[in-house]
Amino acid sequence: MKYKNNFKLFFLLSIVSVLMIGCSSDGPEIEQPEKIYYDQAQRRMAANNFFGAIESLEAIETRYPFGKYAEQAQVELIYAYFMSSDNDASHAAAEKFIRLHPRHPNIDYAYFMKGLSSYTRDDSLMVRVTDTDLSNRDISGAKQSFAELTEFLTRFPDSQYASYAKQRNVYLRNMIARNELSAADYYISIDAYVAAIRRAKYVIENIPNSSENFRALKVLRQSYKALGYEELYEDVVKVINLNYSDGTIQESKDSGWSWNFLRGSKPEANN
Repeated sequence: MKYKNNFKLFFLLSIVSVLMIGCSSDGPEIEQPEKIYYDQAQRRMAANNFFGAIESLEAIETRYPFGKYAEQAQVELIYAYFMSSDNDASHAAAEKFIRLHPRHPNIDYAYFMKGLSSYTRDDSLMVRVTDTDLSNRDISGAKQSFAELTEFLTRFPDSQYASYAKQRNVYLRNMIARNELSAADYYISIDAYVAAIRRAKYVIENIPNSSENFRALKVLRQSYKALGYEELYEDVVKVINLNYSDGTIQESKDSGWSWNFLRGSKPEANN
């Protein structure tokens, strides 16, 4: 009888010990059902707690890679990374989603976000405060973004995100053109007119619809005259007179870009 009582006591102490370990803050985390993580992520994103949402979505991806919410969690991770300003992670998540789910109903969104996340430096606080002209900086990321958004528009011309991609590409196209002409201005300042001509011709031939065409023509006019290329100089003057009769142009300004349209634009689950 004493043996049985001791056994019962040992059994009860074992249960209490297990419960205490489970409740301890230093103990192993209790795994939650997949939907709890997903609902938690939705609440956190609704509250703009994107870091918390990332934690919940990554838990789904890690613990339930083949679950009901796995694909949707991968889509929303692209968005959550982007909104938390982790653009590299957003771009990588978009590329991963495209690779794993090339026929997914939301694949256009992945291509769109891939292009957006390549270049967002113009939205930084320092740029807004100092009104920095990004055309004078390294814009390799802008060129990559322009190429990726162009690919998106080619693949999905009727996507609900197409109008935003077109608007963004207008901005990027003008920035790239200004960058080329900023280099041309520098070359003119050191009398490197051939290099200036190369930059201006690149803008005219490869970025024909930018806001900088008139400026590019003026670079050509100045450079041809300095080099004594009279025939080419006269041809450029004719083009300027034909298209800009008064010799000036009110160059278009880029419309302000905002990421606010992304709120509520992420794809919803197709469950």
